[in-house]
Amino acid sequence: MSGNIRFASPGDVPAIVSLLGALFAQEADFTPDPARQGRGVNRILADPSIGRILVCDRGGTVAGMVSLLFTVSTSEGAPAAWLEDMFVAPEHRGAGVGQELLEAALLFAGAAGMARVTLLTDRSNTRAQRFYARNGFRESSMVPMRREIPTVSGQDPGSR
Repeated sequence: MSGNIRFASPGDVPAIVSLLGALFAQEADFTPDPARQGRGVNRILADPSIGRILVCDRGGTVAGMVSLLFTVSTSEGAPAAWLEDMFVAPEHRGAGVGQELLEAALLFAGAAGMARVTLLTDRSNTRAQRFYARNGFRESSMVPMRREIPTVSGQDPGSR
């Protein structure tokens, strides 16, 4: 990885949560909630088999971040990753932070044996879409759909 890019550590959680708050404030489908975002970040950091968060460290400041979440693609017959939460703090934009983060994430995914990296962007975020297209991503014919699931404790899905 580049000298500025490293894996996130527990000490980075407040900065990451702040970046996620700024990201989710501009996305149509999400709402900033520091407690929820903190739980998610801590869960990823506690279990590297779930995924990895990379940060760009500029002089002790987290200037940007990206998450890779791991899964298995049955179509590829191999591990795959979701690239999520790519965000660069406004004061660090235009300095190559996003490019460094994306290149490091893709390099890591390749070294980890991922056959594919998939991502989603807001339909209106054409700037991000152009950035990803310049970096080899192409639009999919798949349509993302989402359903919220209420939490049910004590129920074993295998007992049905």
